[in-house]
Amino acid sequence: MSDTVIEVLGLRKRYGDFTAVDGVSFDVHAGEVFALLGTNGAGKTTTIEILEGYLRPSGGTVRVFGEDPAGHRAPRARIGLVLQESGLFGDLSAAETVAAWSRFTTGARPVAEALELVGLSGQARTRVKRMSGGERRKLDIALATLGSPDLLFLDEPTTGLDPEARHRVRDLVRDLAAGGMTVLLTTHYLEEAQELAGRVAIMDKGRIVTQGTMAEVLGRGSGRVAFELPDDTALEGLPVGERDALTVTGRRCVIVTAEPESVAHAVLGWAHARGVRLSGLDVRQATLEEVFLDIAGAHGEEVRT
Repeated sequence: MSDTVIEVLGLRKRYGDFTAVDGVSFDVHAGEVFALLGTNGAGKTTTIEILEGYLRPSGGTVRVFGEDPAGHRAPRARIGLVLQESGLFGDLSAAETVAAWSRFTTGARPVAEALELVGLSGQARTRVKRMSGGERRKLDIALATLGSPDLLFLDEPTTGLDPEARHRVRDLVRDLAAGGMTVLLTTHYLEEAQELAGRVAIMDKGRIVTQGTMAEVLGRGSGRVAFELPDDTALEGLPVGERDALTVTGRRCVIVTAEPESVAHAVLGWAHARGVRLSGLDVRQATLEEVFLDIAGAHGEEVRT
């Protein structure tokens, strides 16, 4: 049995003469967190709405659990949705909200179990309007997972939350994935995607411009090697490649490079040969945000992160 939960092949969506999604292909496997990211107007939201069954594609094929998500056999009972805006009723308590939702959910968990799953047992009697932003987001996830779905769409799950609340929601998403749930995540908090997702696809102007495991995508960005030279040391012969960029501020040197490990090794060899001791040595790969900004900058886009 295939472990492919979502399969997208050559997906296109046109609105008149405008092409919102232009030949997108990717897949999502069972039990993984997959991040679909994009610059503003990249076509990410349109792609997600097609996957959720709200829009029909203009071309290509989309399958969720082997079925057309917009067809009469769409596996909606196996899918949970967490939208950016939930529209909860403020005067209902958390428990009352879950109980009301249960009436429309096949195979719904007991109310107490649903609240416990997301860490809201202590807020069962709290009215929604008196809950914090993080608690309301947890309640959104409780409702989305009420029917024990196999696939969860998370659309900007921590937007507007304070850092502590974001951390708690991320822990919850991590726990759900560890329990075997497949998660398709969209977010503008790129450190969130880097922390949670095993694989990522980045869209721009309707196309996927890079995708792969998180390690593969990060490896395509520019890392850095930073260090400080002693006051009496000249930069002559410092091993900086043609494609690398060296910035010197006082005695602090930063080399931006696609191969930080090999550059660091060369720099250490250069220092050893001269009997120079480097202080504050820092070697790191690119972050997902840096890769994202590189992509957006290459395409001349204004980026929201």
